[in-house]
Amino acid sequence: MEAAIILVFVMGYLAITLEHSIKIDKLIPALVMMAICWALIALGLEEFPQWFDSSKHMLLENFGGLASDDKMHLMEETLLHHLGKTSEILVFLLGAMTIVEIIDYFDGFSTIKGFIRTKKKSKILWIFAILAFILSAIIDNLTATIVLVSILQKIVKDRDSRIWFAGLIIIAANAGGAWSPIGDVTTTMLWIGKKVTTGHLIGYLLLPSFICMAVPTIIASYLPAFKGELDGEEVDVKTKSRFSATMLYLGLSAIVFVPIFKTITHLPPYVGMMLSLGVVATFAEIYSSSKFSLSIHGSEESDAHAHHSPVHHSLSKIELPSILFFLGILMAVAALESLGILFGFANTLQETMPRLGTELHTGEGVSDLVVLLLGVGSAVIDNVPLVAASLGMFHEPIDDELWHFIAYSAGTGGSMLIIGSAAGVVAMGMLKIDFFWYLKKIAWLAFIGFIVGAAAFMFTRTLF
Repeated sequence: MEAAIILVFVMGYLAITLEHSIKIDKLIPALVMMAICWALIALGLEEFPQWFDSSKHMLLENFGGLASDDKMHLMEETLLHHLGKTSEILVFLLGAMTIVEIIDYFDGFSTIKGFIRTKKKSKILWIFAILAFILSAIIDNLTATIVLVSILQKIVKDRDSRIWFAGLIIIAANAGGAWSPIGDVTTTMLWIGKKVTTGHLIGYLLLPSFICMAVPTIIASYLPAFKGELDGEEVDVKTKSRFSATMLYLGLSAIVFVPIFKTITHLPPYVGMMLSLGVVATFAEIYSSSKFSLSIHGSEESDAHAHHSPVHHSLSKIELPSILFFLGILMAVAALESLGILFGFANTLQETMPRLGTELHTGEGVSDLVVLLLGVGSAVIDNVPLVAASLGMFHEPIDDELWHFIAYSAGTGGSMLIIGSAAGVVAMGMLKIDFFWYLKKIAWLAFIGFIVGAAAFMFTRTLF
């Protein structure tokens, strides 16, 4: 039965990676894979020789000797445990996405266009790279890419130039997301999973992430694509709403407040995110001058409110397919973890992976090569399941350097292919960037940044 579950997982995983070839949204195989894996566990529960206790991070003793009812009860408790942990991530993301959409409702991001006062390509490149690096740490790399590519389309009219800028935005956004607990889904997973804390994450990864962004940008500044000036194009800095700047700063401040709230109260991050969403939504309702209604759905008053309310409008624009994809993939990985498959794989990996000298290892016995390969793998395969798998494979304590290296590798390694990160995929869709063009023109820059940043991490970890 274990072989059947692994086969289902591999086939589902393959369908996710081949999303663009088979024309099936990755959400579908993720949900099907999750449901079938847990169904097979329920049907073959009597056959499994071991069970992994996620709360204690160890294999359960005498699992084979338990009665059938006890095994079923244990499976239900484990399923509920993983659903709870996954839901923490999903509710957190829902809150963050809604705040970002509320900012966009007031055209808050148009305020950023005011920072761009030059026509020199190399200067514009640095402005976009730094904005991507900072914004992605606050509103996540996917959203930062959407915002900056939208602005890019209004500023750079020539498509050939525009896709070069977009390539460097992807690198910068992924680098910026790696050092913030709210900058990337995978980093958020490690943070909510109590593997890293905000202070240590920033301390370990701020310099490596900045170098990962800065080195490719410096090299790109000398390439022909970024020589000269934009041809006779005006930068439009007008905003559509008098509350644009206010909502931008309020929304970003509310998101930044979440790690502070967690530090003070020790409550899960999604609680702070809901508080931030409530505050931002309150101001949004006031500024929009819409009529507040608690009437039942379907009434004329409720419909009118839904039409004009910025909160309702923002909730309708959230990427629910992405949320359901995360649900499917995280719960599918949890199925493998519960059977002890990931635990056994991690032990085999650590025993067989060659060492690169005593100085090139992290954690209590995990080779740096393993983590670097995870980063390279995240360019080919979605980094969410890779990090989800690592949570079940490795069991080092909170703030161990292993978790920070995984956060860096998974966050920045995806830049090497345009399909390797959410930021790359969304830019590919918005600007119709060709896979092979990116592979030829941008991938080598991303690889250099990844390696140089990894070397910088090996230095910064010696400071802690």
